[in-house]
Amino acid sequence: MKFVDREFVPVLLGGDINAYSVARAFYEQYQVKSIVIGKYGTGPSYRSRIADYRHDPAIDTYDTFLRTVNAIAGEHADKTVVLMGCGDSYVALVAQAKDAGELADNIVAPYGPFEIMDSAQRKEVFYRLCEKHGVPYPHTLTFTREMLTPDGEPLAALDAIDFPYPMILKPSDGIEYWAHPFATQEKAYTISSREELESTIRDVYASGYADDLIIQDRVPGNDERMRVLTSYSDQTGTVRMMCLGHVLLEEHEPHAVGNHAVIITEPNDELCESVRALLEDLHFVGFSNFDVKYDERDGSFKFFDFNTRQGRSNYYVTGSGFNVAKYVVEEYVYRRPFEPAFETAREEHLWTVLPYRAIDEFVRDAGLRDLAHRLIREGKAVNPVFMRGDNVPHRWLRMVRQHFRCLAQMRRYYHD
Repeated sequence: MKFVDREFVPVLLGGDINAYSVARAFYEQYQVKSIVIGKYGTGPSYRSRIADYRHDPAIDTYDTFLRTVNAIAGEHADKTVVLMGCGDSYVALVAQAKDAGELADNIVAPYGPFEIMDSAQRKEVFYRLCEKHGVPYPHTLTFTREMLTPDGEPLAALDAIDFPYPMILKPSDGIEYWAHPFATQEKAYTISSREELESTIRDVYASGYADDLIIQDRVPGNDERMRVLTSYSDQTGTVRMMCLGHVLLEEHEPHAVGNHAVIITEPNDELCESVRALLEDLHFVGFSNFDVKYDERDGSFKFFDFNTRQGRSNYYVTGSGFNVAKYVVEEYVYRRPFEPAFETAREEHLWTVLPYRAIDEFVRDAGLRDLAHRLIREGKAVNPVFMRGDNVPHRWLRMVRQHFRCLAQMRRYYHD
């Protein structure tokens, strides 16, 4: 592999496929090696040739994070350090430190005020923005801790629900939720009865989580109804890029439920424009990522979440010709104007973390299966962790094992 000495050094926080995908984008666009910092000595970036991977179990705490990144900035005082979070908690740390003026002078980070980011990623706030801009979202009840009875029961407040079972239950604040682990914890719950709903609410609040819960109408249909939208907004809050993906499969393991597993890029200008207006009204800065599902009951696309970062599946954007690293570097390092001023992905491209055989096993729509196989034949398909030149034996073996473990988990947990 060939590396070029540039005016900047990427520093990425996170140890999962999100961080590796961004490191790959930096290498492919600029031939630079990223410094990637995760919590543990594992993951796609560990022993990768395109990453200087470091790990510290306390990197997700403010003091350790700040000391670490400022030390790196001091080691590279003659360069610009491009600092990006590859997970909600890391993005929050960077945005807070940027607001406080505590980052070294040679660090740049593609984030706006933390207050805007923190507010927007709270689901009940996002849904109010959707109301304002006419963006559809599922019928929702926000459940607060104050709605519990004195003995910790959620009974009376649930009488206001006017949509049927099964329904969805999820935390409003994902960062706070995962900071309080418990035995039955899942990323999101599909609830089939009143008894199960009450029990799950009790479990969540007993863990120490104190923020709101979202109880939501379940939009019918399998994974193939899902979409993912990624956007980039510049420092003025102007949206410069949007890339929509049609999700064919998601992961179904309890702690990973809803994570994308297979995506094909597809255009939809009407869907993109409604969210573009929302982002620019908010003056949002940086990457944003939305989970969307097509609702056959009324023919609309319902928006679920507003993630204030690039998603873990962000290489579907880079693979489609919209390199995520390029947007940040061209604006924050080279300060070049955006040309064109706004663009959306038009070309079809397949992104997957599953073996191709999973498409035949689990994708029900024959047209989508045929499209996926055509893209594979045309060389328009990628699993981001398998990069030519980065197949170091130890790392390659771990990635292959993970690749087939994902297939085994699909076979265990997937249900239409």
